[in-house]
Amino acid sequence: MLQQLFLLFVRHLRKSLRSPVWILVGLFEPILYLLLFMPLLKGLGDAPGLPAGGTERTFVPGLLVMLAIFTAGFAGFGVVDDKRIGFIERLMVSPARRSAILLSMIARDLVMLIAQTLLVVALSLVLGLSMSFPGFCAGLVMLVLVGVVMASFSYAVALIVTDEGNLASIANTVYIPILLLSGIMLPLTLAPNWLKIAAKFNPFSYIVDAERLLFAGTFNDAEIWQAFVIVIVLAVAMTAWATSRLRRLSA
Repeated sequence: MLQQLFLLFVRHLRKSLRSPVWILVGLFEPILYLLLFMPLLKGLGDAPGLPAGGTERTFVPGLLVMLAIFTAGFAGFGVVDDKRIGFIERLMVSPARRSAILLSMIARDLVMLIAQTLLVVALSLVLGLSMSFPGFCAGLVMLVLVGVVMASFSYAVALIVTDEGNLASIANTVYIPILLLSGIMLPLTLAPNWLKIAAKFNPFSYIVDAERLLFAGTFNDAEIWQAFVIVIVLAVAMTAWATSRLRRLSA
């Protein structure tokens, strides 16, 4: 199992490194937000509803969640391409375990996500971010779990659809409401009551709030443990779904 996982992981990682433009594209949007959008928030100062600790500590954790959603959430496009060239079919007739096939792809996505997260945080520190280092480490674990959720979902959908257009349509239909109802750009404390109620049905709103608390160095808030429970349950469910789709493909 571990040998299969490692060999497939190396293959997927080499494929990604042969096209570094996609890594740069994945970094381009969050860096633009840091350079062009975050300065606009400094004018808010200590506006009512904003957490204490500066706008950087409010904005950057949400931006990292957005990075995890998009970096891992669009990973399924590679599977669509692998289906087209026949690589997935060859894997299905090989002795490789289905779980190893899926986990190797997710592991590659997590390596890319961690590298991008570290680069964004390093730039944020230069731009004035102050954060708790232990809180950041705990937040990074949560981001990795978000990456597992989104990558597994993306792979499961990619194994169902027939082309990139269908995958893009489904992804945008799911991801945009998730982003808008999670308070990624600004905390939902600034939102009207009806929006706050709607956000309670979005699991990612709990994750964004927990990330902000962790960056501030808070560890004993119930929201943090709620967010960890939610993201772990989602990760298990999405991984099981993606694995079942792989098994159906070989049936």
